[in-house]
Amino acid sequence: MPVVAVEGRPRTWAAHTPSSTYVLSAEEDGRVVQWYWGPRLPAAAVAEVAGDRVSGRFASGFRPDDDLVELLPVDGGRRWGVPSLQAVYEGGVRSVELTFDSAEFTAGRLDLVLLDPEYGLRVVLHLRVHDDSDVIERWVTATATTGPVRLLRLDSGSWPVPERADPVYLGVAGDWALETQPHRGPLPVGETTFTSRTGTTSHTANPWIMIGDAGEEHGRVYGVALAWSGSWRLTAQRRAEGEVAITAGFGHDGLAWDLAPGESLETPPALGLVTDGGYGAAGRAWHDYARRHVLPHPREVRPVLYNSWEATWFDVTEDGQLGLARRAAELGVELFVVDDGWFGGRVDDRRGLGDWWPNPERFPDGMRRLFDEVRKLGMRAGLWVEPEMVNPDSDLYRAHPDWVLHWPGRRRDTARNQLVLNYARPEVREWALGWLDRLAGDYRLDYFKWDMNRSFTQAGPDDLLWIGHTRGVYAIMDELRARHRGLRIESCSGGGGRIDFGMLRRTDVVWTSDNTDALERQRIQQGYSHLYPAGAMSCWVTDSPNPITGRRVPLRYRFHVAMAGALGVGGNLGEWTAGELAEAAAHIAAYKEIRPVVQQGRLYRLGGRPGGERSAVQYVHEDRVVVLAYNPFTDRRQAPWRLRLAGLEPEARYRDGDGRVWHGTTLMEHGLAVPSWWSSGDDYRSDLVVLTREP
Repeated sequence: MPVVAVEGRPRTWAAHTPSSTYVLSAEEDGRVVQWYWGPRLPAAAVAEVAGDRVSGRFASGFRPDDDLVELLPVDGGRRWGVPSLQAVYEGGVRSVELTFDSAEFTAGRLDLVLLDPEYGLRVVLHLRVHDDSDVIERWVTATATTGPVRLLRLDSGSWPVPERADPVYLGVAGDWALETQPHRGPLPVGETTFTSRTGTTSHTANPWIMIGDAGEEHGRVYGVALAWSGSWRLTAQRRAEGEVAITAGFGHDGLAWDLAPGESLETPPALGLVTDGGYGAAGRAWHDYARRHVLPHPREVRPVLYNSWEATWFDVTEDGQLGLARRAAELGVELFVVDDGWFGGRVDDRRGLGDWWPNPERFPDGMRRLFDEVRKLGMRAGLWVEPEMVNPDSDLYRAHPDWVLHWPGRRRDTARNQLVLNYARPEVREWALGWLDRLAGDYRLDYFKWDMNRSFTQAGPDDLLWIGHTRGVYAIMDELRARHRGLRIESCSGGGGRIDFGMLRRTDVVWTSDNTDALERQRIQQGYSHLYPAGAMSCWVTDSPNPITGRRVPLRYRFHVAMAGALGVGGNLGEWTAGELAEAAAHIAAYKEIRPVVQQGRLYRLGGRPGGERSAVQYVHEDRVVVLAYNPFTDRRQAPWRLRLAGLEPEARYRDGDGRVWHGTTLMEHGLAVPSWWSSGDDYRSDLVVLTREP
């Protein structure tokens, strides 16, 4: 049974995943504490660890770091750490005192009910596990039962991490066009906080952290991730005494959420994972969880996509799009997506957002002919939309200026010449669902690229909108998918500004970054891969020189970098030479042969610093192995020269593309000589290697 009561230990429970055990209890003083989180334990060992905590170090018997073992440390009592729950009651009382009330548990879920009877706050701690994943899901529901409650903080839970001598953290941070840059270093004593105050997941950080002192394929790693697409905060606390805890939740500092009697607020899931296989095994476990419990269509092969943005920018016309579509079809593209510039008066980024009908000058008869021709060419049809935004120069804003985020009597600052619509308002959601539903139905669309290019500012007096907006987006996406079963959605937010497990539950792929430079994309894609699966990572091949960096990179290298995820093409095909088009068609055909392995396989990051020196990524799925090897700068002469593979069956035999057969042990221990790694030549050398396990 995944969740059981521990025999002989009252009010103590153990949650078991395939490889781990999590032990917690409700104490007599009202705290809910974690006793153990680590490799799976037998029943006898669970009983031993429950209650076996080190006694107090000080004469009083009190340990100042006891709050770090709590699943929901509150602002109240003898606690000085970062609270996961802060509340203000009537009369300005800020001290929260919870007592255990009851527990309900089934095979995979445990609900612990806690009460603050003096002021009528009811808090339920939820925990759920699955029998096919080592990821543990936790979230919280708070209810004001008798009087009003103002919540200053409501995290999804705190995760105590067993003490380590020298804990090391891994996370990602960055900026627009430099998203998900890996950052790793010693976890300092004190508080290390990652956060977003933008209203979205953000480009500057992503809501997860890993703690351990591990290598790529060895060592214990603890990970915590938040499944939320709005503002968030994650804080890792390390005490001098050795304790570490991670608390994570929606919202950022400075917000307050008022609950009237009878009202509740439920948090998004905070997810925990422990593995002994290093960062590589942790990533593969997160990928498996995403495919089994997050993505809407995890086993579906992602089509090769063409997007018109970098070819036309805002100069979108029916004839121009048809010309691109014909060339894309000749390459073997399967999905054609018309990007920004097709609607209203949209001829630049200063006007038209909010007016979601085809530009009458560019599409005088609508877009049906274009999409009918796209389908005749053998491709599916898609359209770029930015439903959460409006330009002040638009019919929508002139009709409904009150629909945007704003403070009464204060200025309304624009960014990218646009304002944010308030999706916490039901009339805004009704409007958005109406035109999105019509577009999908009238044009029989297969795909929306849902963009969001603007952070929140001047959001207004109701702090609940920071939560309500994100939930409004979720609701519209959920309803669109229910009404149009064949519709697939790509999440984009000025690049990779909204990538998280909350958004992946409602979308099929995510746009990783506006930066399509193959060299810089390698590091972006490496950071992404620590948590999220390759099959959901949209990767484009665009023009050279790159429109953002100006770097010139050979077409082969650009394709091999983009083939590490869900392949797309975004260059101006009208300017590609006959040789480039032929080479692109060959790469697309090769990708179609390997994409089940790339999109569904177990990922191994092999060696080097991606984008800086020799590196490779490897995928293993069923009886096939795919390796993409890179050597951007061949003037460097340092080892290694041979590429050592991973995750193979040692005694199995694998046949390469030249017909040579290798033992798994040979490939993993002796390695494979790939030309890009050992032969001299120009910069930006790369290889695609395919191996098949012999019966």
